[in-house]
Amino acid sequence: MSSRKGKRDSARVVREQLARERRRRRTIWVSATAVVVLVIAGVVGWVVWSNQRSDTFTTPPGANAAGTGIVTGGGPVTVDVYEDFLCPVCKQFEQATGTTLEQLVADNKATVVYHPVAFLNRFSTTEYSSRSSAASGCAAAGGKFREYAKALFDRQPPEGSAGLPDDQLIDIGTGVGLDRGSFGGCVKDGTYKTWTEHVTDEAGRSKVTGTPTVMVNGQPLTSPTPESLTAAVAAAGK
Repeated sequence: MSSRKGKRDSARVVREQLARERRRRRTIWVSATAVVVLVIAGVVGWVVWSNQRSDTFTTPPGANAAGTGIVTGGGPVTVDVYEDFLCPVCKQFEQATGTTLEQLVADNKATVVYHPVAFLNRFSTTEYSSRSSAASGCAAAGGKFREYAKALFDRQPPEGSAGLPDDQLIDIGTGVGLDRGSFGGCVKDGTYKTWTEHVTDEAGRSKVTGTPTVMVNGQPLTSPTPESLTAAVAAAGK
């Protein structure tokens, strides 16, 4: 009798173990399926969001075909300059190298494409990087991009501050010859904020991780100086 009872108990234990194993496998399968569904949904959502952003930006006059920067000049060598108007090193670069870039354009040696990115919004309480970049798009629409960009660097606020308010951004524009009515309306309306997002997104996709970044015919230029920039353009033009 006890032998039969022991066998029944052993069989019950085996059945319970098998049942537990089946439940565990079902739980793992359901969890894995849920994770896959979430990943797929996330990827689809990102693609939709990305496409929406790239399809709705407003490009200012003077931008390149990709809408990622403002073009100056028409020389055979392309120099891409990625800068943030809140970046202190960008200000130093502009002060040291801006004239060299303009001379390369004047001598028809280079086409310079300026990409005003908004990498440093986290260092401003009012997203100054985005606001100033969008304002530079308004300046491009008024034919004064370079003049305005240099004035923005001259008046650069410190990192961690609120940055310059829109009224001051407009005052800077009128100071370089832009019409207060059209330029001011453009700044107030945020006409080129979607363009700023596009410029910044595309810079990230191009592996630009900091500012200033300078590329000569697509090749990064480390420690750009007037001398190294002039030499790189000369070499690329041969």
